[in-house]
Amino acid sequence: MMATKHSSRTTGQNLAGWLFLSPVILILGLFLFVPVLMAAWVSVSDWGGRGSPFSSNVSFVGANNYASILTDGGLPTRDFGTALRNNVYYVLLVVPLQTIVSLILAVFVNQRILKAKSFFRTAFYFPSVTSSVAITVLWLFVFSYTGPVNKVLSWLGIHGPNWFQDPRGIVHLALSGLGVNKVSALADHNLLGISLWDWLSGPSVAMTAFILMAVFTTSGTFMLLFIAALQAIGNETEEAGMMDGAGALQRFRYITVPMLKPTVFTVLTLGLIGCWQVFDQIYTGTQGGPAKTTLTPAYLSFNSAFNNQQWGQGAAIAFILFFIIVAFTLLQRLMLRDKDEVRPRKRKARRQQVALANATSAKEGK
Repeated sequence: MMATKHSSRTTGQNLAGWLFLSPVILILGLFLFVPVLMAAWVSVSDWGGRGSPFSSNVSFVGANNYASILTDGGLPTRDFGTALRNNVYYVLLVVPLQTIVSLILAVFVNQRILKAKSFFRTAFYFPSVTSSVAITVLWLFVFSYTGPVNKVLSWLGIHGPNWFQDPRGIVHLALSGLGVNKVSALADHNLLGISLWDWLSGPSVAMTAFILMAVFTTSGTFMLLFIAALQAIGNETEEAGMMDGAGALQRFRYITVPMLKPTVFTVLTLGLIGCWQVFDQIYTGTQGGPAKTTLTPAYLSFNSAFNNQQWGQGAAIAFILFFIIVAFTLLQRLMLRDKDEVRPRKRKARRQQVALANATSAKEGK
């Protein structure tokens, strides 16, 4: 009798929980999962943007849209290769820089001897809450040919470039300064329609300005995450390290940084996702120019679908970008996983192998 009452009470609680969750599930399903499924269908169909993508005149084309982007070698392949190259350099520079800068800012703001902490936190965080469109417009002015950045560089005797109009890669610029203008062995081999020499061009001068802007606008957000993690560590751990004779740098390297590993993983994951999805700065600033050196996969997806009416290719680029983000996140998870998490799994696997071997030998003995 008691078991029946307990079971009915549990069923009622589960039903009430699902009723409370149903509005959120309905909203997510209507505005997230259904559009994703529709986009997946569009990526394998020849829908032209008119009418319903599920109408009878829309045909299934399989992986043709993906093939035109990845293997055909035409303009879509070259554009995607260019966008991927640009975004790879963007990720490789922005993610480490914003992580390091945000950690340094957090350590600085978290100092007990520092006064006016609220002011510095607000000042560092303010760019993160400002509209990215407004920041981009400001950046276009600051890095213009006659803007403040080139003015300061002129005081140092440096003739600054026309930042957002300069398509030259910074690695190629550095190599040309050393007398290396082209490597034939690299120029003769292509990847996604782009020569290996062009893959090694580095970010363009224009993309470098966007990289600096990304670090400027995102470091404040990640700084707050690091501040919360630093405050959670507490002063006792720091004082224990001091009693053991560890210096400030030793305490930071061997005590603070290892305890920040979960926060570092969160910051790197959010940074990777944000960097691979960069769109609004490109749309507002250069729209992929100059010479497509600021083109990104997210902007290319938009441009293919809404401007060129290649809806299948645009959706396919979006899903390729999704798989890239998932792959990088899993790789990062694998690289940053704690050894203490791996050892129990290995011990469990060994115990299972030993148990299986014992059971097998016991059967053979019988």
